[in-house]
Amino acid sequence: MFYYICLRRRSRSGTRGEALTSRRAVESGQRAALPVSVEVEQYAKEVLDFSSHYGSENSMSYTMWNLAGVPNVYPSSGDFTQTAVFRTYGTWWKQCASAPPPFRRIPKGFHSKDYIELAFEEPVYPTSVEVFETYYPGAIVQILACSHNPFSQNQPTDVRWEVLWSGEPTKAPTPQARQFAPTIKHINFPTNLLRLEVNSSLLDYYTELDAVILRGVKERQMLALYKLPIIDINDLSDGEEELTDVGVPFGKDTERTQNGYFEKLPYELIQLILSHLSLPDLCRLAQSSKLLQQHCYDPLQYTQLSLQPYWARLNDASLGHLQSRCTLLQRLNLSWTGHRGALTLTGISSFLKVCGQNLVCLELSCCHFLNEACLEVVSQTCTQLQELNLSSCDRLSPQAFTHICKFTHLRRLVLYRTKIEQTALLSILTFCVELRHLNLGSCVRIDDYDVVASMLAARCRSLRSLDLWRCRNLTDRGLAELAFGCKMLEELDLGWCPTLQSSTGCFQQLARSLPRLSKLFLTANRSVCDSDIEELARCCPSLQLLDILGTRLVSAAALKKLLQACPLLRLLDVSFCSQIDMRVVQELSGQFPLVSIKKSFTQ
Repeated sequence: MFYYICLRRRSRSGTRGEALTSRRAVESGQRAALPVSVEVEQYAKEVLDFSSHYGSENSMSYTMWNLAGVPNVYPSSGDFTQTAVFRTYGTWWKQCASAPPPFRRIPKGFHSKDYIELAFEEPVYPTSVEVFETYYPGAIVQILACSHNPFSQNQPTDVRWEVLWSGEPTKAPTPQARQFAPTIKHINFPTNLLRLEVNSSLLDYYTELDAVILRGVKERQMLALYKLPIIDINDLSDGEEELTDVGVPFGKDTERTQNGYFEKLPYELIQLILSHLSLPDLCRLAQSSKLLQQHCYDPLQYTQLSLQPYWARLNDASLGHLQSRCTLLQRLNLSWTGHRGALTLTGISSFLKVCGQNLVCLELSCCHFLNEACLEVVSQTCTQLQELNLSSCDRLSPQAFTHICKFTHLRRLVLYRTKIEQTALLSILTFCVELRHLNLGSCVRIDDYDVVASMLAARCRSLRSLDLWRCRNLTDRGLAELAFGCKMLEELDLGWCPTLQSSTGCFQQLARSLPRLSKLFLTANRSVCDSDIEELARCCPSLQLLDILGTRLVSAAALKKLLQACPLLRLLDVSFCSQIDMRVVQELSGQFPLVSIKKSFTQ
């Protein structure tokens, strides 16, 4: 009987004749003669989407676009500009004051922090996926396949994502290059669209990826009966898992059990117990009894809601089911959701009109369903908003950002990798004077960062953190105005800002003006010198994170003064600092064991 169940399950995509042939083979005790299909091997043709990268929008160095095509670096190991590198690693960024508090109810199996989507030439039934990791491997936590062909001219309908492999974050024994080829799940549709999700929190430095191979066959083979022992028991299920568990309406015909001893427990105690359940579990529990349905539908269970872990299956209907429960919603995370038409303006508008009035935090990172009309709805319905994250919403038109200035209570704004232009940004800074945290990293359409710095100094005097990663035209004049007006600054990222020169005295003046600094990134500024480091040692005793990667003018003696004067220092990146070799790093690490001193290498 077991064989027949397997055949019924496996024959759904085959012809009736093929299924009957395999069934007769079972009955006669013979092995099924299966057609041999040639395995196709292909590298990624195109990078479609990603959440972040270390590189610039206007170059290829350290960008995700390096994952397309054959390997550039492998089998070599080390820090190479021709690889794909995500923006962060470790736990440093999450420990900063600018990091928002984590959402509750995150499923234990959801570890993803970044992602990249890759398109391949030919749709195949995957047999293996191989990733070339060339530096600090171990970040990949999930590999998914999509049913949609990204090169198709037709509008995507019924888009499905299947997990081929998933695991927990790991830390490889060495930072050396490796080929990562996990055993993958077999799926019942051909794919030429893969998604890699990563978590670099356990790594000692940036992970670097070089290429991805997709292997597979073009024709789906029938079940090989002599291999039946390796069939995954999950394949015998008649139904597919759907996100309708997240917010299914409770029908009249649903059978409910008695409430049992739950009726004897205080209401508050049941609420406390339910607060530890994940969102799907909460929705399933609501179907068990009238009493538990009442508890599971209580709006107090939904003051925080993170739908990011369910991005692959979330749609307008899901939001509709949750709508009545979220009337007290304060924090909402829709990051990564809504791709390829899954969420629409109608669905978002309907949800926010009911649930947006108390919203103070809205995470919309990588939400490509966003357009100007959608952002206008957000501005009209979420009038109490204090935190807004639009990170990597790079398809949002420049005009859409004008609506942000309506959030006059805004305290945290993330615009990393967006197309915001200077006029819209100045308008935001004019009206959003309560800003505490602002991220303008890789915003390449801003013409004059000196003007932006001047406006920040005049209007946002309570600013605590500012990310200007890869801004191309900030000068010492703008930096001086910023430091004079924003005395409360604790975190400042000036990485890859080539127009700042130490010879003007700007970095020493910065240290004297901002004694509260705990994080300072001067990444790839070749002009940083001993005088700058010594001034930081004198004026910034609270310094915890310092990145001076790439300078040739800092000596070991200056670093030792800094380490002695800054007892809270925990991260010091001296990669590609020509005067600081591995011997110096080992010596300083021995003297200051609490400080993680980074020195990358190129083999």
